[in-house]
Amino acid sequence: MKNGQIWQDIEGNHIQAHGGCIIEHRGTYYWYGEHKGAPNCPGKERVDVIGVSCYSSPDLLSWKYEGLVLSADQENPSSPLHTSRVLERPKVVYHEKNHCFILWMHLDSEDYTYAGAGIAVSGTPTGPFVFQGVSQPNRQDARDMTVFVDEDGTAYLVHSKDWNKTLNIARLNADYTAPDGMYVSVMADQEREAPALCRHNGLYYMVTSGCTGWQPNSALYATSSHIMGRWKLIDNPCEGENYRQTFGGQSACIFRAGNRHFLMLDHWIPDNLQKSGYSILPIEFGPDGSMTVRWKSEWRGIEKSTSD
Repeated sequence: MKNGQIWQDIEGNHIQAHGGCIIEHRGTYYWYGEHKGAPNCPGKERVDVIGVSCYSSPDLLSWKYEGLVLSADQENPSSPLHTSRVLERPKVVYHEKNHCFILWMHLDSEDYTYAGAGIAVSGTPTGPFVFQGVSQPNRQDARDMTVFVDEDGTAYLVHSKDWNKTLNIARLNADYTAPDGMYVSVMADQEREAPALCRHNGLYYMVTSGCTGWQPNSALYATSSHIMGRWKLIDNPCEGENYRQTFGGQSACIFRAGNRHFLMLDHWIPDNLQKSGYSILPIEFGPDGSMTVRWKSEWRGIEKSTSD
């Protein structure tokens, strides 16, 4: 698959899984994201909410469409999932002890003035997910977000707040379904969004985007020795053509496959969002704790990429 372009599933249809995440479960990879498979609303850089889609793959290359795991509400205008509202950044994690999948997402009013975090739960990776509700975590606005499960099984919701000026890292309860009240604010007034996290050799890494709407900008990565400790902004991890604009993309998630970490990017086309593309790029970690993401024009799947 050509990085930076819209990809196709095994049926030849465009993959609609924007702003999403990839997880592995029992040897199969699942890709969740925003289904934007419709024309933009007239004169707007948005698509009416369709729902959260799911694709499965044995190799991160051949993707089977599993359908909508959470669908928009087409009838009730007051529903947080109504088509006229906002559903972005769906992130799914597996709860080992409860044997269930937890979906977190940014839910909002059409004018982006509410900024809440929605939750849905399923017993299977392909859903359907049952909507549990929406709230503002720790009574603070939540916009771009991700969910990170640490090596000890503790989960954290990482979300931008204060109109994207600052990031919050909120520890979740034992069921991963609500904040437990412990949180920290990091990168204050740095105006970072689209957080993507991983841990490597005991060090936490977070890739974020600047706040330029649909337009690409320079990614930055930060590191910390403790996830709720002090985070230090380091530099742009990207190398290659157009690296100052993150290769024309924006961070969606970091996922692990085999013994490697990979960064997934969204390549937004604001006036035709359904044609927005994707990239998957390997991450390299230096002995000094540095992070590097080099541009590759093609994504070849897990077997060849992990052996490169």
